[in-house]
Amino acid sequence: MEQKTLKTLEYHKILEQLRGFAKNEATRLRIAALTPSNQFRVVEQTLGETDAALTLMLKYGAPELLTIYDIQEAVKRLEIGGSLNMPELLNLGRILKNSRTLKSLIPEQTGVLCGYIESLYPDKGLEDTIFASILSEEELSDNASPQLATLRRKMRNASARIKDSLDSMLHSGYYQKFLQDSIVTMRNNRYVIPVKAEHRSEVKGIVHDISASGGTVFIEPEGVVNANNELHELEVKEKAEIERILAEISARAAEITEELRLNFDTLIHLDFVFAKARLALDMKGVCPTLNHTGKVFIKDGRHPLIDRKKIVPTTVYLGEDFDTLIVTGPNTGGKTVVLKTVGLFCLMVQSGLFIPAADSSVMPVFDNIFADIGDEQSIEQSLSTFSSHMKNIVHILEKAEANCLVLFDELGAGTDPIEGAALAASILEHIRNMGAKCVATTHYSELKLYALSTEGVENASCEFDVETLSPTYRLLIGVPGKSNAFAISQKLGLPAHIITRSKERLSQEDVQFEDILTDMETNRLRAEKDVEETAQMRREIENLKQQLQRERENIEKQKDRIFDRAREKADKIIQKAQEETEALLAEFKKLQKEKDEQEALKAMAALKQELGLKQKKNRPLKSRTEKPKKIGVLNINSLRLGATVMLDDLGDKGSVLSVNKKDNTVQVQVGIMKITSKVENLTLLEDDPGKPPKNAYTPPRKDSGLRSSSVKSEVDLRGMLLEEALLETDKFLDEASMAGLHSVSLIHGKGTGTLRAGIQQMLRKHPQVKAFRLGRYGEGENGVTIVELK
Repeated sequence: MEQKTLKTLEYHKILEQLRGFAKNEATRLRIAALTPSNQFRVVEQTLGETDAALTLMLKYGAPELLTIYDIQEAVKRLEIGGSLNMPELLNLGRILKNSRTLKSLIPEQTGVLCGYIESLYPDKGLEDTIFASILSEEELSDNASPQLATLRRKMRNASARIKDSLDSMLHSGYYQKFLQDSIVTMRNNRYVIPVKAEHRSEVKGIVHDISASGGTVFIEPEGVVNANNELHELEVKEKAEIERILAEISARAAEITEELRLNFDTLIHLDFVFAKARLALDMKGVCPTLNHTGKVFIKDGRHPLIDRKKIVPTTVYLGEDFDTLIVTGPNTGGKTVVLKTVGLFCLMVQSGLFIPAADSSVMPVFDNIFADIGDEQSIEQSLSTFSSHMKNIVHILEKAEANCLVLFDELGAGTDPIEGAALAASILEHIRNMGAKCVATTHYSELKLYALSTEGVENASCEFDVETLSPTYRLLIGVPGKSNAFAISQKLGLPAHIITRSKERLSQEDVQFEDILTDMETNRLRAEKDVEETAQMRREIENLKQQLQRERENIEKQKDRIFDRAREKADKIIQKAQEETEALLAEFKKLQKEKDEQEALKAMAALKQELGLKQKKNRPLKSRTEKPKKIGVLNINSLRLGATVMLDDLGDKGSVLSVNKKDNTVQVQVGIMKITSKVENLTLLEDDPGKPPKNAYTPPRKDSGLRSSSVKSEVDLRGMLLEEALLETDKFLDEASMAGLHSVSLIHGKGTGTLRAGIQQMLRKHPQVKAFRLGRYGEGENGVTIVELK
């Protein structure tokens, strides 16, 4: 690509913008040397890389990379066995860290950049060593080695001793009168104190410096000379240790010099790609579709060097129905901007850069681009003469060939209009015969006629508002432009008779042609107005349609809300009815339970009486003094589970199972019955010694009406407290005995063994138990106790 074209189209200003998004100086140098490529595959690849980087940034954010510097000299020194300094090693650490950061990205995230990222070589061990050892470009960490930490600790101690010794001199009444100032300073890397010149003999030591005025002598007192010498020796050892550490780290880096070179080159390339992506994001650029046919379709293109708040998007197309576009219109109408937009966009695309345009834009890859642009509308250049224009045109005609783009600004201007127009038409004809694409601007009516009468050549114009005397910067392809010289002059106040006289001087053909252009312009404006009105009506209809749709949706939502409220109200009514029904059922069950308990109490009393009478026949009478002894009025707060109480209304005793302080009731186990009684109906009893446990009430093993088929042969006690398990076991043994069972199983589980031990302790004293043993294999082993009943 010719440098003159790059300069004319201000390509360097785009590169300046791109440089601003690069993180590294090496990347900026690469950008400065960037030139457009005419290789289709190269352009396709570079655009793909920019697109992948932009996609990665938009989806996951740009990777945070550290700034790196060129490593060529450092790597060469490593390869010959040299050592690197701290800044160079830190630079290698940043390269390794950047490589590791990018390497951690998921391949699917990076798209076509995956190959570059896969080639990176991270070395976490060396990276950690560098950053752990080197704190900055001038400071090595104490933790770089144990020897360095020891040396620096000794240096701090020595320095502290020196300062303490000098501070004592500064605060000494004897020395204060000799001192110029009460401070400790450094001269020749030695700690010294400032002494007045006239008292230099009063302070013994070594003179290291004298002030410019000669009034102050900086003396190292002889009392700290040895300490300063010791500190100097430690500093020498520290320097040697630092050099050893840097050499050790450098030796590790020397093992991967090729990998470091590859990492650096890859990181610079990725920085370059991400800079292009950041530029695309900044200018809201898009990736155009490439084609091999030379088709240009720029939709709503915005020249990237013009103020974004003022630029008017331009749509330009070329290379499909026509290969030459002639743009006409008044000065300052935007013709030159159209030329530069087309040319600069081609250069940007062929450099792998996105263009600030709308999606669906299409761009080719030209072998070369030529531009002859230079007038008062040029962004940088001044007015060129006809000779310089023609010199450029001659060069272009010599170099132009197929698959090239040629841009002419004011072709044929600067000479006789008739000759200039004829010359311009011939030049365009030659360019077309060469197979090149061309965009040219002109004021010549002859070129407008040429475009109208020649196949493959199309007119275009930059719209101008005569009423406001200002351009709209809209490009109208297919419509030749008017110069509007008479209209503009009249608006600016030129006398009417001069304008009339000027029109009389025009030929009849010129007048007819201008009239045709005026009619075309009028018809175009009328058509645009009709299209705009139609579009406005369509928008209004669409708005009404959307409004009706929203109203319909609101009605549906209101209907749903009404149904939801009705359903919610019905659910509340049903729920309330269910709650009332459940409350009635609960009350009914409570009444039924109380009735059943009363009947059970009566039946138990009768059974108890019958059992008592039968027992009296088979055992000797006891004296009245053997009745259980009452120990006091029952206090529900002090009542414990398992306590023996007397039911006053039944005249029988039992064991406490549970206490309900809220209802002031107690559940009592009386034989096989569980009775709930008010606390006022109970009396606390004292257990008789030598008798079976309080829970071991055993009715006679006579037919009690219980069938063995209705009583299970095992009971599960797992999860119970010991007291609960003992009560449940006692009840179960009574029921099993009354049912006539001879062997039952108590399932207490293995656990800690507490439940098993307590139950077996109870079984040893239980009157219904003949023998018991642990379960065998298949019976539950230690988790089950097999009980043989009497």
